[in-house]
Amino acid sequence: MNIVVLAAGMGKRMKSDLPKVLHPIAGTPLLGHVLGTARRLMKSSGQLVVIYGHGGDIVPNRLAADDIVWAKQEPQLGTGHAVMQAIPFLKDDVPTLILYGDVPLTRLETLEALIAAAGTHQLGILTVHLPDPAGYGRIVRKEGRICAIVEQKDADEATRKINEINSGILVAPTHSLKRWLAGLSNNNAQKEYYLTDIVAAAVNDAVAIVATHPKYAWETDGVNSKVQLAELERIHQRNIADELMEAGVTLADPARIDVRGSLVCGRDVFIDVNCVFEGKVELGDGVQLGPNCVLRDSSIGARTEVFGFTHIVKASIGIGGQIGPFARLRPGTELGDDNHIGNFVEIKATRMGNHSKANHLSYVGDAHVGQRVNIGAGTITCNYDGVNKHLTIIEDDVHIGSDTQLVAPVTVGKGSTTAAGTTVWKTVPADSLVLNSKDQVHRSAWKRPVKVEKS
Repeated sequence: MNIVVLAAGMGKRMKSDLPKVLHPIAGTPLLGHVLGTARRLMKSSGQLVVIYGHGGDIVPNRLAADDIVWAKQEPQLGTGHAVMQAIPFLKDDVPTLILYGDVPLTRLETLEALIAAAGTHQLGILTVHLPDPAGYGRIVRKEGRICAIVEQKDADEATRKINEINSGILVAPTHSLKRWLAGLSNNNAQKEYYLTDIVAAAVNDAVAIVATHPKYAWETDGVNSKVQLAELERIHQRNIADELMEAGVTLADPARIDVRGSLVCGRDVFIDVNCVFEGKVELGDGVQLGPNCVLRDSSIGARTEVFGFTHIVKASIGIGGQIGPFARLRPGTELGDDNHIGNFVEIKATRMGNHSKANHLSYVGDAHVGQRVNIGAGTITCNYDGVNKHLTIIEDDVHIGSDTQLVAPVTVGKGSTTAAGTTVWKTVPADSLVLNSKDQVHRSAWKRPVKVEKS
């Protein structure tokens, strides 16, 4: 199977310097969605060709891959002219499928049905019946058979009443497609080479034309504006939400979830509103997510509860933890089982053993924390000397008092305690109490300042 993806358009209505096909749905460029589907269709033979143009090399640079041939369309003289740019790369012994870089949600099953219906010797066209076909090319039939596709601007009043429209997606025998493209003319209102004119050429060659239809009309919807981009984003996210619920996940509101990558959930998972998942995220059995959480490239162990407004990025959390609210787990965080990470706690590049806690208002970075450690409020690992990061080691059963500063590199031995307000910059032996000597001074004659009223 040859696959040609047309991705050269400017997208004026997007009102953006970014090429249209690079605008994202679910965190992936529109063209990236199309290429993902194309790769699933590709067999051992054939070629994947992307036609680019607007934006110069930005598009091929952003989505460069060894399996893609990039062909530039310059100037841009219509869809037929775009496909002409792919001719040198197409293999004659397999059919060619035409897709569009701004039509991201066509299902694999729909394309497989089109390819199967066309076989190796017929022209297959994906068509849709719309209640309002305005703006689309109409499928013209004679005695039930497709005989032409007429663009909106070239259609007469009778043709415009036809509600079967051309999606633009088609599959054709490659040797015939090359011949038909060579015979295209730009004698039309737009002065462009229409790919749709190959239908008349196929009729002249007595090549059978077959049509299949998508299950859902949105499968052929393209993006030409930010409004349409947002509409397809919501359709895509609702499809993901439906799949999650069918798999047993409970969503507080399926209209308020964003999956921008892959989300794998165990049994009895609950996800509250406005959670965002980026990259690869795994949630174990019984995980409960509060509202407004952001998770990226992370795994959450079974029965862990993540409270609202928590950010977790490139981190792993063990079984039965309690995280947040308003916690931030940064890359390199590895939590054990039954860890408690409370509100306004930030963890970075830290391994924490089972049953350890940092319940509020602390920063723990570049640290190895043992088991059954309690980290009091206001604790800071001072891990950065302005040039290099240094390691803090807190061994098992240590109690870190509130407002402790641990100046790395430093080790706090097993079973030790730091008093509140202590600065630790030397190794603390096991089973020790460490504190900084200081006197508490009382001034009995002291008077609180009085506010001076401004005149």
